[in-house]
Amino acid sequence: MTDLFSKFDPIIAQREALLATGVTDPFNLVMEKVVSPTVAMCNGRETILLGTYNYMGMTFDPDVIAAGKQAFDDFGSGTTGSRVLNGTYAGHKAVEAALCEFYDMKHAMVFSTGYQANLGIISTIAGKGDYIILDIDSHASIWDGCKMGNAEVVPFKHNDLAAMENRLRRLPEDAGKLVILEGVYSMLGDIAPLKDMIAVAKKYGAMVLVDEAHSMGFIGPNGRGVAEDQGCLDDVDFVIGTFSKSVGTVGGFCVSNHPKFEIMRLVCRPYVFTASLPPSVVATAATSVRKLMHAADKRAHLWENSRTLHKGLRDKGFQLGTDEPQSAIISVIMPDLERGAAMWEALLHEGLYVNLARPPATPAGMTLLRCSLCALHSAEQVQTIIGMFTRAGERVGII
Repeated sequence: MTDLFSKFDPIIAQREALLATGVTDPFNLVMEKVVSPTVAMCNGRETILLGTYNYMGMTFDPDVIAAGKQAFDDFGSGTTGSRVLNGTYAGHKAVEAALCEFYDMKHAMVFSTGYQANLGIISTIAGKGDYIILDIDSHASIWDGCKMGNAEVVPFKHNDLAAMENRLRRLPEDAGKLVILEGVYSMLGDIAPLKDMIAVAKKYGAMVLVDEAHSMGFIGPNGRGVAEDQGCLDDVDFVIGTFSKSVGTVGGFCVSNHPKFEIMRLVCRPYVFTASLPPSVVATAATSVRKLMHAADKRAHLWENSRTLHKGLRDKGFQLGTDEPQSAIISVIMPDLERGAAMWEALLHEGLYVNLARPPATPAGMTLLRCSLCALHSAEQVQTIIGMFTRAGERVGII
């Protein structure tokens, strides 16, 4: 009889070989206590957090926490139902109203996770007979949404405008076409040339979906993302985002100005057949989104942190994923998984947590140490981080 787990044998062997070297399991770290958006207790010691997506530091905001506590008292711990049945509370409408105001768009639809937002929107609007044209480095949730929807998937080389146009040129003129892009790509922290790409998409009659998960709250004059920053947000048909990064809780959403968008609430299966977010979560999200509208100072400080860390690591001899800082993500390229894991553990011993990212999640088979900065990292913490990287890198032989 075939063992259905046999397909995972190469990954099991790789993991066992890695752990046999004595390294701590980098994918099973437990945080015993979270002290603040930038500090936690890990393995019994105080650790600087540089591997969360808490870009704007909203997880411990007093107003956000108060809103969640009040919702617990007023509405209980959960809805126990779908949005189309008993699962729409006042808070769900309030957070959708906050998103409409934040993006200055007419429609907002909230999902239980960001992954589910991509899964639901993509699989529903692009189906059999339609074409999805997407960047080959797109997030797993985007690829899974494509699979679920049964559309013809046409990938193009990462951030390659000419390759994207070549794909579009070959498609039938009268076919339904959806171009999917991301504002910030989460592995290397690089941004897309959205303005030029969206112009090409429109030239060939395609609708455009932009995932702004890693830019919402931080990039752009109002924190609306890369499309806003490049002056092309009005040309985007669908913006996908998440609450699990800058907003500081959990959930996903799509905003749109499409006049027929509200029908999605009845035809989008991952929305219809999933329990809605707990009242405490939507209350914290709504409060956080409204505060992010007025967070220009925090955005400016986060940019300063990004520039400082990028320059500091580059000057020490580390190979980085981008030539210049483009987002709150700074990726440090490792020679291979074994030395990447050793560097990750050396940093943890220094008192610093980062993400160890490996294939197939990473592009071009790279192993990365991914650093995600927070607006609440102090200038002193950033200098401390550079020192930790330097000592760990010298000890492991990376620099």
